[in-house]
Amino acid sequence: MSGQTTIQRSWVEAANGHADFPLQNLPLGIFSHGDDQKRAGVAIGDSILDLRALRSTGLVAGEALQAIEATQSGVLNAFFELGLVARVALREVLHSLLVEGAQHRQVVEECLVNAADCVMHLPARINDYTDFYVGIEHAKNVGKLFRPDNPLLPNYKYVPIGYHGRASTIRPSGVDVQRPNGQTLPAGESTPVLGPTARLDYELEIGVWVGKGNQLGELVSISEASDHIAGLCLLNDWSARDVQAWEYQPLGPFLSKSFITTISPWVVTMEALEPFRRPQPKRPDGDPQPLTYLLSEIDQAHGAFDIELEVLIQTERMRSEGLSPQRLTLSNTLSMYWTVAQMLTHHTVNGCQLQAGDLFGSGTLSGAEPGQYGSLLEITEGGKKPVVLSSGEERRFLEDGDEIFLRARCVRPGMVSIGFGECRGKIVKAC
Repeated sequence: MSGQTTIQRSWVEAANGHADFPLQNLPLGIFSHGDDQKRAGVAIGDSILDLRALRSTGLVAGEALQAIEATQSGVLNAFFELGLVARVALREVLHSLLVEGAQHRQVVEECLVNAADCVMHLPARINDYTDFYVGIEHAKNVGKLFRPDNPLLPNYKYVPIGYHGRASTIRPSGVDVQRPNGQTLPAGESTPVLGPTARLDYELEIGVWVGKGNQLGELVSISEASDHIAGLCLLNDWSARDVQAWEYQPLGPFLSKSFITTISPWVVTMEALEPFRRPQPKRPDGDPQPLTYLLSEIDQAHGAFDIELEVLIQTERMRSEGLSPQRLTLSNTLSMYWTVAQMLTHHTVNGCQLQAGDLFGSGTLSGAEPGQYGSLLEITEGGKKPVVLSSGEERRFLEDGDEIFLRARCVRPGMVSIGFGECRGKIVKAC
Protein backbone atom coordinates (compact mmCIF):
# COMPACT_ATOMS: atom_id res chain seq x y z
CA MET A 1 0.00 0.00 0.00
CA SER A 2 3.01 2.34 0.10
CA GLY A 3 2.45 3.50 -3.47
CA GLN A 4 -1.16 4.36 -2.64
CA THR A 5 -0.08 6.76 0.08
CA THR A 6 0.76 9.53 -2.38
CA ILE A 7 -2.07 9.46 -4.89
CA GLN A 8 -5.25 7.63 -3.96
CA ARG A 9 -8.43 9.41 -2.97
CA SER A 10 -11.53 8.30 -1.09
CA TRP A 11 -15.13 8.40 -2.21
CA VAL A 12 -15.74 10.07 1.18
CA GLU A 13 -15.18 13.53 -0.29
CA ALA A 14 -14.48 15.24 3.04
CA ALA A 15 -11.50 12.92 3.55
CA ASN A 16 -9.66 14.28 0.51
CA GLY A 17 -7.44 17.07 1.78
CA HIS A 18 -8.68 16.61 5.36
CA ALA A 19 -6.18 18.02 7.85
CA ASP A 20 -6.18 14.91 10.03
CA PHE A 21 -8.11 11.97 8.59
CA PRO A 22 -7.58 11.31 4.88
CA LEU A 23 -7.71 7.80 3.42
CA GLN A 24 -4.01 7.39 4.23
CA ASN A 25 -4.58 7.61 8.01
CA LEU A 26 -7.55 5.42 9.13
CA PRO A 27 -6.99 5.72 12.90
CA LEU A 28 -9.08 3.68 15.32
CA GLY A 29 -11.04 4.87 18.33
CA ILE A 30 -14.01 4.18 20.57
CA PHE A 31 -17.17 6.27 20.20
CA SER A 32 -20.82 6.32 21.13
CA HIS A 33 -23.68 7.61 19.01
CA GLY A 34 -27.32 7.90 19.93
CA ASP A 35 -27.70 4.86 22.18
CA ASP A 36 -24.55 5.66 24.24
CA GLN A 37 -23.21 2.16 23.55
CA LYS A 38 -19.43 2.25 23.12
CA ARG A 39 -18.19 0.82 19.85
CA ALA A 40 -15.07 0.87 17.71
CA GLY A 41 -14.77 3.11 14.69
CA VAL A 42 -12.35 4.45 12.12
CA ALA A 43 -12.00 8.17 11.38
CA ILE A 44 -12.38 9.10 7.70
CA GLY A 45 -12.77 12.80 6.94
CA ASP A 46 -15.56 14.21 9.10
CA SER A 47 -17.16 10.79 9.55
CA ILE A 48 -16.63 7.65 11.60
CA LEU A 49 -16.91 4.22 10.03
CA ASP A 50 -18.78 2.06 12.56
CA LEU A 51 -16.93 -1.28 12.66
CA ARG A 52 -19.86 -3.06 14.27
CA ALA A 53 -22.09 -2.00 11.42
CA LEU A 54 -19.42 -2.93 8.89
CA ARG A 55 -19.13 -6.40 10.42
CA SER A 56 -22.84 -6.99 9.85
CA THR A 57 -22.52 -6.30 6.11
CA GLY A 58 -20.58 -9.52 5.47
CA LEU A 59 -17.97 -7.63 3.44
CA VAL A 60 -15.11 -8.51 5.78
CA ALA A 61 -13.57 -11.95 6.23
CA GLY A 62 -10.44 -13.70 7.45
CA GLU A 63 -7.92 -11.92 9.64
CA ALA A 64 -9.60 -8.56 9.05
CA LEU A 65 -12.86 -9.95 10.43
CA GLN A 66 -10.98 -11.38 13.41
CA ALA A 67 -9.58 -7.88 14.01
CA ILE A 68 -13.05 -6.32 13.95
CA GLU A 69 -14.43 -9.00 16.26
CA ALA A 70 -11.65 -8.15 18.73
CA THR A 71 -13.09 -4.62 19.01
CA GLN A 72 -16.66 -5.65 19.85
CA SER A 73 -16.26 -5.24 23.63
CA GLY A 74 -16.04 -1.46 23.26
CA VAL A 75 -12.30 -1.22 23.99
CA LEU A 76 -9.31 -1.94 21.72
CA ASN A 77 -7.23 -4.06 24.11
CA ALA A 78 -7.96 -7.38 22.43
CA PHE A 79 -7.37 -5.80 19.02
CA PHE A 80 -4.02 -4.42 20.19
CA GLU A 81 -3.04 -7.87 21.47
CA LEU A 82 -3.54 -9.39 18.00
CA GLY A 83 -0.54 -7.44 16.76
CA LEU A 84 0.79 -6.42 13.38
CA VAL A 85 -0.74 -9.00 11.06
CA ALA A 86 -4.32 -8.29 12.15
CA ARG A 87 -3.78 -4.51 12.04
CA VAL A 88 -2.43 -4.69 8.48
CA ALA A 89 -5.23 -7.03 7.33
CA LEU A 90 -7.90 -4.67 8.67
CA ARG A 91 -6.18 -1.61 7.22
CA GLU A 92 -6.02 -3.18 3.76
CA VAL A 93 -9.72 -4.10 3.79
CA LEU A 94 -10.73 -0.65 5.04
CA HIS A 95 -8.65 0.97 2.33
CA SER A 96 -10.24 -1.20 -0.37
CA LEU A 97 -13.74 -0.30 0.84
CA LEU A 98 -13.12 3.45 1.18
CA VAL A 99 -10.94 4.15 -1.85
CA GLU A 100 -12.44 6.06 -4.77
CA GLY A 101 -14.24 3.64 -7.12
CA ALA A 102 -14.75 0.94 -4.47
CA GLN A 103 -17.33 -1.67 -5.44
CA HIS A 104 -19.49 -1.66 -2.30
CA ARG A 105 -19.72 2.08 -1.69
CA GLN A 106 -23.49 2.17 -1.10
CA VAL A 107 -23.37 -0.55 1.56
CA VAL A 108 -20.35 0.96 3.35
CA GLU A 109 -21.84 4.44 3.21
CA GLU A 110 -24.65 3.25 5.47
CA CYS A 111 -22.01 2.39 8.11
CA LEU A 112 -20.80 6.00 8.35
CA VAL A 113 -21.90 8.38 11.10
CA ASN A 114 -21.20 12.08 11.46
CA ALA A 115 -18.26 12.52 13.85
CA ALA A 116 -19.73 15.76 15.18
CA ASP A 117 -22.73 13.79 16.48
CA CYS A 118 -20.57 11.30 18.39
CA VAL A 119 -18.91 11.22 21.80
CA MET A 120 -15.33 9.93 21.91
CA HIS A 121 -14.06 7.72 24.73
CA LEU A 122 -10.70 6.31 25.79
CA PRO A 123 -9.57 3.85 23.10
CA ALA A 124 -8.56 1.13 25.54
CA ARG A 125 -8.74 0.03 29.15
CA ILE A 126 -5.48 1.47 30.47
CA ASN A 127 -4.12 -0.77 33.19
CA ASP A 128 -0.79 1.02 33.50
CA TYR A 129 0.67 4.35 32.44
CA THR A 130 4.36 5.27 32.37
CA ASP A 131 5.61 8.76 31.66
CA PHE A 132 9.09 9.04 30.17
CA TYR A 133 11.44 12.01 29.87
CA VAL A 134 12.92 11.55 26.39
CA GLY A 135 12.69 15.16 25.19
CA ILE A 136 16.29 16.23 25.77
CA GLU A 137 15.73 19.93 25.02
CA HIS A 138 13.01 20.06 27.67
CA ALA A 139 15.26 18.22 30.10
CA LYS A 140 18.04 20.73 29.46
CA ASN A 141 15.72 23.75 29.67
CA VAL A 142 14.23 22.65 32.98
CA GLY A 143 17.63 21.58 34.27
CA LYS A 144 19.02 25.06 33.59
CA LEU A 145 16.26 26.60 35.72
CA PHE A 146 17.19 24.54 38.76
CA ARG A 147 20.79 23.43 38.09
CA PRO A 148 22.40 26.05 35.81
CA ASP A 149 25.84 24.47 36.08
CA ASN A 150 24.63 20.87 35.62
CA PRO A 151 21.34 20.77 33.63
CA LEU A 152 21.44 17.05 32.81
CA LEU A 153 22.14 14.44 35.44
CA PRO A 154 24.72 11.78 34.45
CA ASN A 155 22.20 8.99 33.88
CA TYR A 156 20.10 10.87 31.29
CA LYS A 157 22.16 9.84 28.26
CA TYR A 158 22.27 6.20 29.34
CA VAL A 159 18.74 5.56 30.64
CA PRO A 160 15.32 6.30 29.08
CA ILE A 161 14.13 7.95 32.31
CA GLY A 162 10.51 7.36 33.34
CA TYR A 163 8.14 7.13 36.28
CA HIS A 164 4.92 5.28 36.96
CA GLY A 165 1.89 7.53 36.37
CA ARG A 166 -1.76 7.31 37.32
CA ALA A 167 -3.86 5.42 34.74
CA SER A 168 -7.17 6.08 36.50
CA THR A 169 -7.11 9.82 35.77
CA ILE A 170 -6.40 9.65 32.02
CA ARG A 171 -9.25 11.25 30.07
CA PRO A 172 -10.05 11.84 26.38
CA SER A 173 -9.88 15.23 24.73
CA GLY A 174 -12.56 17.71 25.76
CA VAL A 175 -12.90 16.74 29.43
CA ASP A 176 -12.48 19.77 31.73
CA VAL A 177 -9.33 20.07 33.84
CA GLN A 178 -10.18 20.87 37.44
CA ARG A 179 -7.47 22.94 39.10
CA PRO A 180 -5.94 20.62 41.70
CA ASN A 181 -5.33 21.27 45.37
CA GLY A 182 -2.04 20.29 46.92
CA GLN A 183 0.71 21.16 49.35
CA THR A 184 3.01 24.02 48.35
CA LEU A 185 5.78 25.85 50.15
CA PRO A 186 5.36 29.65 49.94
CA ALA A 187 8.49 31.66 49.25
CA GLY A 188 10.40 32.42 52.42
CA GLU A 189 8.36 30.00 54.54
CA SER A 190 9.40 26.75 56.20
CA THR A 191 5.91 25.24 56.58
CA PRO A 192 3.77 24.19 53.59
CA VAL A 193 0.14 25.18 53.02
CA LEU A 194 -2.73 23.36 51.34
CA GLY A 195 -4.62 25.04 48.52
CA PRO A 196 -5.20 25.29 44.76
CA THR A 197 -2.10 25.27 42.59
CA ALA A 198 -1.08 28.73 41.38
CA ARG A 199 1.35 27.38 38.78
CA LEU A 200 -0.74 25.11 36.58
CA ASP A 201 1.02 24.09 33.37
CA TYR A 202 0.62 21.89 30.30
CA GLU A 203 3.15 19.48 28.81
CA LEU A 204 3.29 18.69 25.08
CA GLU A 205 3.83 14.94 24.63
CA ILE A 206 2.99 12.01 22.42
CA GLY A 207 1.40 8.88 23.82
CA VAL A 208 2.52 5.39 22.85
CA TRP A 209 -0.03 2.56 22.89
CA VAL A 210 1.35 -0.88 23.75
CA GLY A 211 0.14 -3.62 21.43
CA LYS A 212 1.14 -7.19 22.22
CA GLY A 213 2.26 -7.61 25.81
CA ASN A 214 5.04 -9.76 27.24
CA GLN A 215 5.25 -12.31 30.01
CA LEU A 216 6.58 -11.49 33.45
CA GLY A 217 10.37 -11.85 33.37
CA GLU A 218 10.54 -11.63 29.56
CA LEU A 219 12.63 -8.94 27.86
CA VAL A 220 11.25 -7.49 24.65
CA SER A 221 14.40 -7.06 22.58
CA ILE A 222 15.10 -3.86 20.69
CA SER A 223 14.75 -5.77 17.41
CA GLU A 224 11.23 -6.90 18.39
CA ALA A 225 10.02 -3.78 20.21
CA SER A 226 8.29 -2.13 17.23
CA ASP A 227 6.07 -5.21 16.88
CA HIS A 228 4.75 -4.49 20.39
CA ILE A 229 3.63 -0.91 19.63
CA ALA A 230 0.11 -0.42 18.26
CA GLY A 231 0.15 3.31 17.56
CA LEU A 232 0.52 6.84 18.84
CA CYS A 233 -1.67 9.65 20.15
CA LEU A 234 -1.25 13.13 21.59
CA LEU A 235 -0.85 13.48 25.36
CA ASN A 236 -1.01 16.48 27.70
CA ASP A 237 0.56 15.71 31.07
CA TRP A 238 -0.95 18.59 33.05
CA SER A 239 1.39 19.66 35.86
CA ALA A 240 1.07 21.66 39.10
CA ARG A 241 4.56 23.16 39.20
CA ASP A 242 4.41 24.54 42.74
CA VAL A 243 3.15 21.21 44.10
CA GLN A 244 5.84 19.46 42.06
CA ALA A 245 8.63 21.66 43.44
CA TRP A 246 7.68 20.75 47.02
CA GLU A 247 7.05 17.03 46.60
CA TYR A 248 9.37 15.71 43.88
CA GLN A 249 12.42 14.99 46.02
CA PRO A 250 13.39 12.25 46.69
CA LEU A 251 10.98 10.05 44.70
CA GLY A 252 9.81 12.25 41.81
CA PRO A 253 6.34 13.46 40.69
CA PHE A 254 3.26 12.39 42.61
CA LEU A 255 0.15 14.55 43.15
CA SER A 256 1.54 17.27 40.88
CA LYS A 257 0.93 15.00 37.88
CA SER A 258 -1.79 12.53 38.86
CA PHE A 259 -4.90 14.77 38.85
CA ILE A 260 -5.56 14.41 35.09
CA THR A 261 -3.79 13.48 31.86
CA THR A 262 -5.53 14.28 28.56
CA ILE A 263 -5.07 12.25 25.38
CA SER A 264 -6.38 12.53 21.83
CA PRO A 265 -8.93 9.73 21.34
CA TRP A 266 -7.68 8.35 18.00
CA VAL A 267 -4.95 5.71 17.73
CA VAL A 268 -2.80 6.56 14.71
CA THR A 269 -1.36 3.18 13.78
CA MET A 270 2.28 2.44 13.09
CA GLU A 271 1.32 1.53 9.52
CA ALA A 272 -0.13 4.99 8.89
CA LEU A 273 3.04 6.53 10.35
CA GLU A 274 5.41 4.41 8.27
CA PRO A 275 6.02 7.08 5.56
CA PHE A 276 7.02 9.55 8.26
CA ARG A 277 9.73 7.45 9.91
CA ARG A 278 13.17 8.99 10.00
CA PRO A 279 16.65 8.03 11.19
CA GLN A 280 17.12 8.67 14.88
CA PRO A 281 19.02 12.00 15.06
CA LYS A 282 22.73 11.47 15.53
CA ARG A 283 23.94 12.08 19.06
CA PRO A 284 26.29 15.02 19.55
CA ASP A 285 30.01 14.31 19.60
CA GLY A 286 31.01 13.19 23.07
CA ASP A 287 27.64 11.65 23.96
CA PRO A 288 27.75 7.94 24.80
CA GLN A 289 26.16 5.41 22.50
CA PRO A 290 23.24 3.44 23.96
CA LEU A 291 24.12 0.25 25.79
CA THR A 292 23.98 -2.85 23.60
CA TYR A 293 20.46 -3.92 24.61
CA LEU A 294 19.14 -0.54 23.42
CA LEU A 295 21.06 -0.40 20.17
CA SER A 296 19.74 -1.67 16.84
CA GLU A 297 20.89 -0.59 13.39
CA ILE A 298 17.34 -0.82 12.07
CA ASP A 299 15.93 1.22 14.93
CA GLN A 300 18.64 3.85 14.53
CA ALA A 301 17.94 4.01 10.80
CA HIS A 302 14.11 4.11 11.00
CA GLY A 303 13.04 4.47 14.64
CA ALA A 304 12.30 8.21 14.79
CA PHE A 305 9.17 9.97 13.54
CA ASP A 306 8.81 13.36 11.88
CA ILE A 307 5.65 14.67 13.55
CA GLU A 308 5.03 18.41 13.82
CA LEU A 309 3.58 19.31 17.23
CA GLU A 310 1.64 22.46 18.08
CA VAL A 311 0.24 24.06 21.26
CA LEU A 312 -2.40 26.78 21.23
CA ILE A 313 -4.19 28.69 23.99
CA GLN A 314 -7.57 30.42 24.12
CA THR A 315 -8.56 32.33 27.24
CA GLU A 316 -12.05 33.21 28.43
CA ARG A 317 -11.53 36.79 27.21
CA MET A 318 -10.30 35.59 23.81
CA ARG A 319 -13.46 33.54 23.39
CA SER A 320 -15.70 36.45 24.40
CA GLU A 321 -13.90 38.76 21.96
CA GLY A 322 -14.05 36.25 19.12
CA LEU A 323 -10.28 35.79 19.01
CA SER A 324 -8.92 32.52 17.65
CA PRO A 325 -6.63 30.31 19.73
CA GLN A 326 -3.07 31.62 19.74
CA ARG A 327 -0.08 29.43 19.03
CA LEU A 328 2.40 29.07 21.87
CA THR A 329 4.63 26.31 20.52
CA LEU A 330 5.63 24.59 17.29
CA SER A 331 7.86 21.60 17.98
CA ASN A 332 8.67 18.16 16.54
CA THR A 333 9.11 14.59 17.74
CA LEU A 334 12.61 14.57 16.22
CA SER A 335 13.71 16.16 19.50
CA MET A 336 13.33 12.75 21.19
CA TYR A 337 16.66 11.51 22.53
CA TRP A 338 15.33 7.94 22.70
CA THR A 339 13.07 6.10 20.24
CA VAL A 340 9.72 4.58 21.20
CA ALA A 341 11.27 1.14 20.66
CA GLN A 342 14.07 1.96 23.12
CA MET A 343 11.47 3.12 25.63
CA LEU A 344 9.61 -0.17 25.39
CA THR A 345 12.71 -2.36 25.53
CA HIS A 346 14.11 -0.54 28.54
CA HIS A 347 10.74 -0.83 30.30
CA THR A 348 10.98 -4.64 30.06
CA VAL A 349 14.72 -5.14 30.68
CA ASN A 350 14.04 -5.92 34.34
CA GLY A 351 11.28 -8.39 33.44
CA CYS A 352 8.39 -5.92 33.85
CA GLN A 353 5.20 -7.21 32.24
CA LEU A 354 3.50 -4.90 29.75
CA GLN A 355 -0.09 -5.48 28.69
CA ALA A 356 -2.04 -4.56 25.58
CA GLY A 357 -3.49 -1.09 26.13
CA ASP A 358 -0.76 0.14 28.45
CA LEU A 359 0.17 3.73 27.68
CA PHE A 360 3.51 5.55 27.64
CA GLY A 361 4.00 9.31 27.63
CA SER A 362 7.10 10.58 25.87
CA GLY A 363 7.80 13.42 28.24
CA THR A 364 7.66 17.04 27.10
CA LEU A 365 8.89 17.47 23.53
CA SER A 366 10.51 20.88 23.21
CA GLY A 367 12.80 22.15 20.50
CA ALA A 368 16.07 23.96 21.07
CA GLU A 369 14.81 27.45 20.17
CA PRO A 370 12.24 29.88 21.63
CA GLY A 371 8.88 29.18 20.06
CA GLN A 372 9.57 25.45 20.33
CA TYR A 373 9.19 25.00 24.09
CA GLY A 374 6.57 22.48 25.17
CA SER A 375 5.56 23.98 28.54
CA LEU A 376 4.95 27.36 30.13
CA LEU A 377 7.63 26.53 32.69
CA GLU A 378 10.16 26.83 29.87
CA ILE A 379 8.49 29.62 27.89
CA THR A 380 8.24 31.93 30.92
CA GLU A 381 11.51 30.79 32.52
CA GLY A 382 9.72 29.57 35.61
CA GLY A 383 7.22 32.45 35.62
CA LYS A 384 9.77 35.27 35.27
CA LYS A 385 8.83 36.34 31.73
CA PRO A 386 5.10 36.35 30.98
CA VAL A 387 3.63 35.51 27.60
CA VAL A 388 1.65 38.39 26.05
CA LEU A 389 -1.50 37.18 24.28
CA SER A 390 -3.47 38.71 21.40
CA SER A 391 -6.13 39.85 23.91
CA GLY A 392 -3.53 41.90 25.79
CA GLU A 393 -3.54 39.42 28.67
CA GLU A 394 -0.38 37.98 30.16
CA ARG A 395 0.23 34.41 31.25
CA ARG A 396 2.97 33.00 33.43
CA PHE A 397 0.94 29.89 34.14
CA LEU A 398 -2.62 28.82 33.29
CA GLU A 399 -5.68 30.54 34.74
CA ASP A 400 -9.26 29.33 35.13
CA GLY A 401 -11.09 29.47 31.80
CA ASP A 402 -7.94 28.93 29.72
CA GLU A 403 -8.21 26.18 27.13
CA ILE A 404 -5.13 24.40 25.74
CA PHE A 405 -5.14 22.68 22.35
CA LEU A 406 -2.50 20.17 21.22
CA ARG A 407 -2.32 19.29 17.53
CA ALA A 408 -0.01 17.09 15.44
CA ARG A 409 0.65 16.73 11.74
CA CYS A 410 2.86 14.46 9.67
CA VAL A 411 4.07 16.18 6.50
CA ARG A 412 6.39 14.88 3.80
CA PRO A 413 6.86 16.16 0.22
CA GLY A 414 5.00 14.00 -2.25
CA MET A 415 2.97 12.29 0.46
CA VAL A 416 -0.52 12.89 1.80
CA SER A 417 -0.35 14.56 5.22
CA ILE A 418 -2.06 12.97 8.20
CA GLY A 419 -2.94 14.28 11.67
CA PHE A 420 -3.90 13.08 15.12
CA GLY A 421 -7.09 14.97 15.85
CA GLU A 422 -7.35 17.38 18.74
CA CYS A 423 -6.21 17.01 22.33
CA ARG A 424 -7.80 19.81 24.35
CA GLY A 425 -8.77 20.66 27.89
CA LYS A 426 -10.22 23.73 29.61
CA ILE A 427 -9.23 24.76 33.13
CA VAL A 428 -12.04 25.05 35.67
CA LYS A 429 -11.73 26.31 39.24
CA ALA A 430 -10.63 24.11 42.11
CA CYS A 431 -13.27 22.46 44.27
